Amino acid sequence: MTPEEAILIAKYVASVCPQQRFNEHTPDVWGDILAPYTVDDARAAVIAVAARQAFVAPAEIVTEIKARREERIELAHVVYDGNPDETGAQSAAARRALITAAADGLLPARTPAAALGTADRLALPPGEPGPYTNRVAAIRAAVGQATPTAREGVVNPRAIGCRVCQALPGVSCDAGGRRMRDVHPGRLEDAKRQAAGLPPIDPDEARAAEDRIRAASAAALAQHDTTEEPS
Repeated sequence: MTPEEAILIAKYVASVCPQQRFNEHTPDVWGDILAPYTVDDARAAVIAVAARQAFVAPAEIVTEIKARREERIELAHVVYDGNPDETGAQSAAARRALITAAADGLLPARTPAAALGTADRLALPPGEPGPYTNRVAAIRAAVGQATPTAREGVVNPRAIGCRVCQALPGVSCDAGGRRMRDVHPGRLEDAKRQAAGLPPIDPDEARAAEDRIRAASAAALAQHDTTEEPS
């Protein structure tokens, strides 16, 4: 908040609380106390405090602002899956940036990913054209942390989507609504093929191959049962 904005907040409080006394030094002192916060947050806090009492102190404005910021963080359910190529410091900085963005109201309130089905997690906001211009990509772009991309010769399974659980690039795989520590084998295989410059495996062909393996195993087991001599 700038000194000029602090003057506006002081005048705002004077209008809301006409019985409250001010002098020429009040805006300067309030400006020092409210400097870390935005004028919009301060104005909203003034309204909230004034709605329940006759006078508004700068400390009460700060308390209200902090409560609102914590509420935004909680409602945003910030989750940062990270990037295997980044350092611990970079990961920590990216997570702090996401939390700050949530506190500033830049991230929308959302249901925790663990409680969402695949269709909900993959739903795109209206007007977004493609599968990767979604909320995850928009959030990371807003904080300077782009969605990880695959690099030639480097096996990074989280840089591509998962054909098993439909997780997006940069997002961990999940099983039964719970985030996995590792990725699905199919995603790892796809990442290896992409790093080697090979085309991705066709999901239909992969399923057909799995069906053939299961059928062959079942046939071998049945043949073993019929040829086994009785004891």
